[in-house]
Amino acid sequence: MNSESEALLSVETLTVKYRTVTALENVSLGVKKGMVAALIGANGAGKTSTMRAITGLVAPSGGRVVFDGQDLTGWGPHRIAGLGLRMVPEGRHVFPLMSVKDNLLMGAFLRKDASGIRSDLELVAARFPRLKERWRQSAGTLSGGEQQMVALGRALMGRPRLLLLDEPSLGLAPMVVRDIARAIQEINRDGVTVLLVEQNSRMALKLSSRTWVLETGRVALEGASSDLLADDRIRRLYLGVGGEDA
Repeated sequence: MNSESEALLSVETLTVKYRTVTALENVSLGVKKGMVAALIGANGAGKTSTMRAITGLVAPSGGRVVFDGQDLTGWGPHRIAGLGLRMVPEGRHVFPLMSVKDNLLMGAFLRKDASGIRSDLELVAARFPRLKERWRQSAGTLSGGEQQMVALGRALMGRPRLLLLDEPSLGLAPMVVRDIARAIQEINRDGVTVLLVEQNSRMALKLSSRTWVLETGRVALEGASSDLLADDRIRRLYLGVGGEDA
């Protein structure tokens, strides 16, 4: 694991329990500033629980989350968002009756700089031209891919330092997945650190520089994404190819 001094985000021996069920046990990871990092694993492995603990949506029963040197233990989601941690949740969760533009503006709810908000709206429109074409359209009438663009754009309106993406490719057509992957790369090139949770393991490994593999709430493997992409075990369990084809 990256040392705490190197990491923008440090998750240290994190344990999360839901009543009698242990979702995470002693999970540790470190995300350096400027990188794309990934969490992969099967359904129920603990990926979303990790994200929810980082953003304060669930309280860990052990361990801690440190962001830019600050211990976030006991902090609520609103306060954590104010530090520049923004999450795009699984399933997108747009406000269906609100326009695309108003959905995006909801991402700037903590901001007071009106001119900066207007400028960032234009940047989002330039990044996702299809959204500009549907500025006044209700977000609930958009396609799944367009809703994912709204969710990404809404998070960007908060000027995140760390962007947490929970299954951004879920339920999308392959062509749209490629568009989303390209957008993640561009967002990272603009200086935003990204932690990506994905069941699409091939996409996650190709986009990221470092990956942690979760199995039943524990870190089973970690390392450089390029190394894991070539690892026989990862190829067999998560990429659907045999080791002999490596």
